[in-house]
Amino acid sequence: MSFVFQSQDYGNQFDPFLAEQINELGPGTPDDAIGARLARLSVDDLFPRDSVVDMNAASCCLSAIWILHNFLDESHTVSQSIDTSSGSYWHGIMHRREQDYSNAKYWFRRVGDHPIFDALAESAREIAEAAGTPDAFSTTSWDPYAFIDHCQAAAGTGSAAENLYRQVARAEWELLFNYCYRKAVGEN
Repeated sequence: MSFVFQSQDYGNQFDPFLAEQINELGPGTPDDAIGARLARLSVDDLFPRDSVVDMNAASCCLSAIWILHNFLDESHTVSQSIDTSSGSYWHGIMHRREQDYSNAKYWFRRVGDHPIFDALAESAREIAEAAGTPDAFSTTSWDPYAFIDHCQAAAGTGSAAENLYRQVARAEWELLFNYCYRKAVGEN
């Protein structure tokens, strides 16, 4: 069984922002009401006092919240200043979502072999099997470049493949957010 995301695991400060929607593969539509709330947030607002041991990982969580709510420019502003594998990962997701696929691949080259890749490959296989398309993700390792290509081919088509890739992208978001949160508070 793969990782199960539980919003309550991240404290009350994150709770209002951890929506359970499955985003579009493309940019999506930002919600201005939540955007106004997000604009007032800082890392200090999201984490309990003195709990952050890795400020870069904590900043990744802020970038993640922006991207979850389709504020790609704001997520970009945060992630581009984080010079870590996870910062590059959020940066790559943002460019994939804005449909700048070659730039997304550039940032994924900077990611390298991220610690969530094995769990993501497992989650993708489980999602594909549940959708009746076990061959869609039959490899044992995660290939972020192939996933970018899949997203590019399926975005906006309304196809079963698009729905599958949206679910996998959500699993990716959850795994990466969890990794960054745990690293921020010294549990990783």
